[in-house]
Amino acid sequence: MTYEPVIGLEIHVELLTATKLFCGCLTGFGAQPNSQCCPVCLGLPGALPVLNRRAVEFAVMAGLALGCRIHTRSKFDRKNYFYPDLPKAYQISQFDLPFCVDGAVSFELDGGPSEAGITRVHLEEEAGKSVHSGDSILGSTYSSIDYNRSGIPLIEIVTEPDLRSPEAAKAFLEQLRTTLQYTGVSDCKMQEGSLRCDANVSLRPVGQEPFGTKVEVKNMNSFRAVERALAYEIHRQTGVLTGGDTVSQETRAWDEARGVTVSMRSKEESHDYRYFPEPDLMPVTMEAPWIEGLRARLPELPLARKRRFCRDFSLSHDEAYQLTQSRETADFFEAAAALHPSPKAVSNWINGELARLLNEAGVAITVSPVTPEMLSKLLDYVKAGTISSTAAKDVLEDMFVTKRSAELVIKEKGLEQISDSDAIGSVVQAIIEAHPEEAAAFRAGKDKVLGFFVGQVMREMRGKANPQVVNELLRQKLRN
Repeated sequence: MTYEPVIGLEIHVELLTATKLFCGCLTGFGAQPNSQCCPVCLGLPGALPVLNRRAVEFAVMAGLALGCRIHTRSKFDRKNYFYPDLPKAYQISQFDLPFCVDGAVSFELDGGPSEAGITRVHLEEEAGKSVHSGDSILGSTYSSIDYNRSGIPLIEIVTEPDLRSPEAAKAFLEQLRTTLQYTGVSDCKMQEGSLRCDANVSLRPVGQEPFGTKVEVKNMNSFRAVERALAYEIHRQTGVLTGGDTVSQETRAWDEARGVTVSMRSKEESHDYRYFPEPDLMPVTMEAPWIEGLRARLPELPLARKRRFCRDFSLSHDEAYQLTQSRETADFFEAAAALHPSPKAVSNWINGELARLLNEAGVAITVSPVTPEMLSKLLDYVKAGTISSTAAKDVLEDMFVTKRSAELVIKEKGLEQISDSDAIGSVVQAIIEAHPEEAAAFRAGKDKVLGFFVGQVMREMRGKANPQVVNELLRQKLRN
């Protein structure tokens, strides 16, 4: 029997607010353990929460970017469970009236369009962080607790069970991350824990409508880990079913080192959390004009921008994809393309040489020493034939280090390209006369010999001759 995977995701995203959800403690990453805490985020008796307005704005903006419908009246609830990193023994979350519902994310898979529904986006507080003695909870002998993260505002994004392969889950997550980064509500840095993903996966016979028994998979710290963990879990469940057994509903942890999922505990249901309305917070009411004001603040989203780049700038799918993975890179490209007549050349240099220099220096494009204006001017010199593409790479490296203009670097290094036909023509004629056998071979039909002559001319002119002019003149004179 052939089985079809059914995958749904639960994504937790830390919002990029300066302070926590219900108190004034800072949210900066990397501070000394337990140095950003107060009675509210430590859950001390008598401490009362005060809602962070900016966190509500960011949650609603995220929902709007994901095509959700916004509830104008919402509330918070207590989610009760016992865990060492949860100081109150409950989490302030949202249950039956989340801020955002019924959305969808479009993404591309294998070059074609795809989509996954968004069930809900709700706002909640982060728990503390368990710091394990080993590399992960699996195999550790003890854990410490850091409450700096306790109370940081989170949105939880729950998808519909619309994904049908590990590859689709990875492509969806990449599109979701880029979309949220564009809005500015989160930096979505998985390495810092500001984006985390759990997956629910089940199998059903192909053609069957009801879902199978779902298994939750946790502890995946990269998109590649999500893809690998889902692939393994699908393989494991297939083996269980084909062997005549039944899949148990449970939570399993991904063991990155071994490449397997490991059983953690039986899976909880919503009633296990004993939700009830949060008595210390008033319901939240949002008026339509306020919501529309947030919608107006949304930027052009990455998928729409990618498609526009393909259409308006005649870029390939891959070129546009690379440019629009970062809003800052896309902005840089548009600024440079507005100043240079060849958007494709601008794209090639941003995705190629400039990206290499930025990566090697560990510098973001927002603080690139080479500005869009400087890059476009360099490409103007290449297009005009003032310098060759090869020389332009050296010029760009110098500009990146010294922050000088292309004009100054070209003049200082004497890199101006010679395009004068008379100056090049005399050298071409001399080279042909000095190599009569090679000239006869070319005239006999051996076109590859042309490369030999180009090399000889470029060497004689110390690489400053315009290669296009050299090629044209060689072909003319060799055919005479």
